[in-house]
Amino acid sequence: MRPRAIALLLVSAAIAVPSFAQRTQKPPLHGAHWMAITGKPLSATAGAMMFQKGGNAVDAAAAMLAAVCTQWDTLSWGGETQALIYNPHTKKVIGIDALGVAPTGATAQYYLSKGLKVPPEYGPLAALTPGTPGGLMTMLAEYGTLSLKDVLAPAIQMADGFPIEAQLASTIEKNKSWLKQWPYSRTTMLTHLRDANASASASATTASTQSSVTPAHDVVGGAASSPASTREAPEPGEMFHQPELAATLRKLVDAEQQALKRGKSRKEAIYAAYDRFYKGDIAQELARGTQEQGGLITTDDLARWQVKIEEPVMTNYRGVDVYKLTVWTQGPSMLQALNILENFDLKSMGYNSARYIHTLYQALNLAYADRDFYYGDPYFPPAEPVRGLLSKDYARERAKLVNPERNDPNIGPGDPYPYQNEKNPFLDTLRDWNATAAKPVASFERFHEQFLAGTTSIEAADEEGWVVSVTPSGGWVPAVIAGHTGVGLSQRAQSFDTDPKQNPFNVIEPGKRPHVTLTPTLAMKNGAPFLAFAVQGGDTQDQNLLQFFLDVVEFGMTPQEATEAANFNTFQVRKWLGDRQSVPGRILLNDQTPPWVRGELQKMGYTLTFEDRTSGPINAIEFDQKHGTMWGGSSNHGEDYGIGW
Repeated sequence: MRPRAIALLLVSAAIAVPSFAQRTQKPPLHGAHWMAITGKPLSATAGAMMFQKGGNAVDAAAAMLAAVCTQWDTLSWGGETQALIYNPHTKKVIGIDALGVAPTGATAQYYLSKGLKVPPEYGPLAALTPGTPGGLMTMLAEYGTLSLKDVLAPAIQMADGFPIEAQLASTIEKNKSWLKQWPYSRTTMLTHLRDANASASASATTASTQSSVTPAHDVVGGAASSPASTREAPEPGEMFHQPELAATLRKLVDAEQQALKRGKSRKEAIYAAYDRFYKGDIAQELARGTQEQGGLITTDDLARWQVKIEEPVMTNYRGVDVYKLTVWTQGPSMLQALNILENFDLKSMGYNSARYIHTLYQALNLAYADRDFYYGDPYFPPAEPVRGLLSKDYARERAKLVNPERNDPNIGPGDPYPYQNEKNPFLDTLRDWNATAAKPVASFERFHEQFLAGTTSIEAADEEGWVVSVTPSGGWVPAVIAGHTGVGLSQRAQSFDTDPKQNPFNVIEPGKRPHVTLTPTLAMKNGAPFLAFAVQGGDTQDQNLLQFFLDVVEFGMTPQEATEAANFNTFQVRKWLGDRQSVPGRILLNDQTPPWVRGELQKMGYTLTFEDRTSGPINAIEFDQKHGTMWGGSSNHGEDYGIGW
């Protein structure tokens, strides 16, 4: 038997210490000086260009962020950015909170009066204030080395025109009925709309001319006779131009350069560009264009919003310190799951054995139930019980609820307050929480699509020791473009609740941030960077990141092996995008899952569904502390790509 066949057999048998000697579908990345990984090859190149200019990992991450927004890699410039940065000079991990807030007038009563249980999935009423421009400029000003002019140069070139890839072109075509509702989106995105209208008009004229001599059924159904069959989006490989976005980005550079001419420092000049976006002519046009299309964002909303530089939360798992942003993201749920899983001998269960998958599924359900009830904006009352949620003692009590024989479809939030010496003010709401569950899903396919709703991820590192992990999102197609700014607005308001019985910490009100699924990760070992990793995929993000982390720490995989490794997903959690539906006991498995594992899971009460790739897509950098080099991984799940040197 060939060595690769032996390795595959060992993996499928789920032995305690599997062999992962098989070749990965993508080659591993190696670097001694720097590494740049993100969701699209063109955008990874933008990061590499910053390193070539002498920039650091923050400069590269900012350039990649600008590029993926311009490339509409399931996000745009009006979305949100959340990042973790390791500063080698202070030896600290820093959190960047660049999530927009609910605008003036965005109250629970406002949406309920419109017959909406939560803010809508798409459109101007789904928009928060843009966060990504401020997040990018704050990161660059505080921790980068290059100018905004340098960092935005690749994005400006792309806004002037880049060859659009098939994924984006197809997404635009698929969502054109939405885009046609918003004039600035229609003009930017549907580049062949005029051609399509002309074709439809010509078809109608031809049909009229032929009707006197040709039976009607001979012309009905032809390609030109049906406007719906005429492509209105750009074609793959076509140059995609965004002149208004290019003009906005050039205004930011101009503000910076003018400030430098006035004798301002590099940092002050970047913040001059920040002010132009949030307080100057860009803000005025953004607010005007949003309100014209029925949105609520005002110039005061933009002027008041600020990026938060935060201290992240952390737990230690078997000697590794794992950092996440706090409870305005779902990140602490992975830390909670790790705390629970420390109470089990995972390695002895075997990689992706039925017992291993079941134990992780139960730990995730426990952590996510807490996520769904207790997570919200920490800058608004009531205060979230973060210390209790991350208590090891609390995790031990939650771990006792894991039934080793069967899935529990009724698991609910726990009570972390006693673990921070406080009394829970929401005990009555907590007792009734299961009654707030949404009705059974009408279409699992639609539910699955929303559950996996994408974004992108960015990982960068350099030889000086700077490390950056970013999970930006928001403003994906179909997005409302705000006036003549070229900026696509966020749809993140849909993650708010309107009913405090669902989550008393996350009820929408002006100036408040919703909880979001976006969750970059940094891990430290022996006091030095060990892993930087992130993933797209809505509510599946921390599920996939947890499994990636365990693949490396428990089973010794390399980053590329772990980014391609088969993961499972639980659909028992309440979806944070759109409604709050869940499907208890439903599990996504990889097609290669052995029959005996499938059978055991079914006996445990699971309903199985399958896909051929279930790895994320995850992007990651591991720091080889023995050799002083970097290993990069980029999943084979999507179009993510990296470059190292």
